[in-house]
Amino acid sequence: MDCTLCLAEMETPIWRDGSCRVILVRDHDYPGFCRVVWHEHVAEMSDLTAPAQRHLMNVVLATETALRQLMQPDKINLASLGNVVPHLHWHVVPRFRNDRHFPQPIWGIPQREGARHETPAVQALAGAIVTALTELTAG
Repeated sequence: MDCTLCLAEMETPIWRDGSCRVILVRDHDYPGFCRVVWHEHVAEMSDLTAPAQRHLMNVVLATETALRQLMQPDKINLASLGNVVPHLHWHVVPRFRNDRHFPQPIWGIPQREGARHETPAVQALAGAIVTALTELTAG
């Protein structure tokens, strides 16, 4: 199988557990762009058990929370497409009103050159994800 998400080559890992991982997408137009990738090769959320679905969504939400805290974007885009790579993963993309495509999706038609924003340090992002995940799953 030639699934790029199964092979996990040339990734910048941020956080992982036994079920999924968060990786940083190196895109100079979209700093902080992360993917939350389910380890097992499945295509859809409904392929997971209910507890696994909740766990994956908690990781997606923790990643969103961490990015909001560290970057203060105008918006966060969440997307689970899988049309090109049918391996369950979520895109978590910080968006700014002055980014290249805003208000269009990042895969749409560019609207402007786009301002540059800083990518948070991997360690800071990992720590913020752990903190947010702990809060989401507490008691």
